[in-house]
Amino acid sequence: MKFFIDTANLAEIKEAYDLGILDGVTTNPSLMAKEGITGAENILNHYVAICNIVDGPVSAEVISTDFEGMVREGEQLAALHKNIVVKIPMITEGIKAIKYFASKGIRTNCTLIFSAGQALLAAKAGATYISPFLGRLDDVSTDGIQLIQQIRVIYDNYAFNTEILAASVRHPMHIIHCAEIGADVMTGPLSAIKALAKHPLTDLGLQQFLADYAKGNK
Repeated sequence: MKFFIDTANLAEIKEAYDLGILDGVTTNPSLMAKEGITGAENILNHYVAICNIVDGPVSAEVISTDFEGMVREGEQLAALHKNIVVKIPMITEGIKAIKYFASKGIRTNCTLIFSAGQALLAAKAGATYISPFLGRLDDVSTDGIQLIQQIRVIYDNYAFNTEILAASVRHPMHIIHCAEIGADVMTGPLSAIKALAKHPLTDLGLQQFLADYAKGNK
């Protein structure tokens, strides 16, 4: 499973990259605003700065909700850097835009997926990735993991090339469950990724090893 980090924070992206496990980055206007990145030119420059850190897919989201606007923005984003993947919302105009980009060889990430039907439409249109939002489904008492499992079965039934990018991942067990059911990619905060390395027995064992070593070398 590929690991993406969901942020616009350059320091966090660099830290994840330095861990040696980072495969890509996803971000959106909300995450940009959280980092104080505003204004069209600044946002575009920030996407390039992210691409200069990680040699992998970087999802950059369009703002328009009409076909022509998404095409215009998407082509501008794709021209920024070879790593850019154009992030398109799951709406009917978005499906048309994904089909257009697929015909031009421009990679896309269909975002805000909350049903298997939406995932099926995106794959039929030729999306490179689809992003089902686990955490947001959990928030409304719906099983996001079950949705990914359903999408996995559908995609495998018809050999779709679209990759399942599990989004809105909030904790390490989300990551483990996604890996168990065959999500191609997960994207989440650095804290969730780093938490995979933590276990109390590891800490206790290391503490004991170091204590024993100290006793033997007095």
